[in-house]
Amino acid sequence: MFRYALSRAAVAAGQCFAVLVAVFALTSLLPGDTADVLVGEQGTEEQAALVRTRLGLDQPVVSRFGSWLHAVLQGDFGRSLVTGLPITHEVTARLGTTALLAGCALAVVVPLALLLGVASGLREGSWIDRALNGATVLLHAVPEFVLGLLLVAWLSLGLGLLPATAAGTAGAELPLTPQVLVLPVGVLVSRQLCDLARQVRIGVAERKDGPVASHLRLLGLGERRIVVRHVMPNALAPAVQQLARCVDGLLGGAVVVESLFAVSGLGTGFVEAVQNRDLPAVQCYALVFALTAVAVNLLADLAVHRLVPVREGRA
Repeated sequence: MFRYALSRAAVAAGQCFAVLVAVFALTSLLPGDTADVLVGEQGTEEQAALVRTRLGLDQPVVSRFGSWLHAVLQGDFGRSLVTGLPITHEVTARLGTTALLAGCALAVVVPLALLLGVASGLREGSWIDRALNGATVLLHAVPEFVLGLLLVAWLSLGLGLLPATAAGTAGAELPLTPQVLVLPVGVLVSRQLCDLARQVRIGVAERKDGPVASHLRLLGLGERRIVVRHVMPNALAPAVQQLARCVDGLLGGAVVVESLFAVSGLGTGFVEAVQNRDLPAVQCYALVFALTAVAVNLLADLAVHRLVPVREGRA
C-alpha cells in the first residue's frame, strides 16, 4: 500500500505540473487581455500599450511563465489586475460557498446512489431498475442550465415555493437560508446521482449471481450477509472511481449553477475573471478546480486499492 501510494503521488505531482503549464498556456491564448478591459472601448492603442507595460503583459510568454510559476510555488498567486487586491483573499472568500454547495450535493448523492443502485442491482428488470435507466437517459439529454431554468419556471415562478436565485444573499448567510440552496443543489445532484447509482447497480448486478456469491449460498450463508460482506465491497470499487468523477462534475457544474442562480462562489468568480480578462485570477481559479480534481482522483485510486488490493504475482 505504501509503495502504491508513493507511485500514485508521483503521478499526481506530474499531473499537477502539467496542469500548471496547461492553465498558463490556455489563459495566454484568451482573446484580448486585461489592458483592453481597463481602457474600455473609448481607450486608444497607446493607452492600452502603457497599461500592458505597467502590468508586465508585454513580456515574453516564457519569461512571464517562469515568474508566475516561481510565485505560485511560493504560494503567491499575485494580485487581481482589475481590483489590485490579493487573489487568494477573493478565492478564499468564495471557496466556502462552493464547498457548501458541493458538500450538500454529496450528502444527498452518496446515500441515495447506494440505496438506488443496490435496490436496482438486486432486482434487475424491476420498475425501480427501469426508472433509474430512464431517468439517466433523460437527465443526460437535458443540459444543466436548461434543467435549472425549467425548475425555476416550475417551482419558483409557477408555484412560488422556492427563491429563483440567491441574489442578495451573502455567502455567510447561505447556511441560514437553506431554501436558497434547494434549486442549485438539486441541479447539481440530478445527473451525478444517476451516474453513481448506475455504477453501483452494474457492480451489484454483476456480482450478486457470480461464482463467489453462488458458492456462499451453497454453504448456507444468508442473503443479507452475502450482499453486505461480499457483493457490495467488490461492487463499490468502481463506484468509488465514479464518485471521484462525480466530484469533477460538481466542480464543472458549479460554474453553470452558480452563474444561473447568482451564487457568489468559485464558479461565479471564474466567469467574472474571464469576462474581465483578469489573467492572474483566471489562472488561480483554474488551478483550484484542476488541483482539486487531481487530489480527489488520487484519493479514489488509494481507496480502490484498499478495497481491491493488487496482490503480487496475481495475473
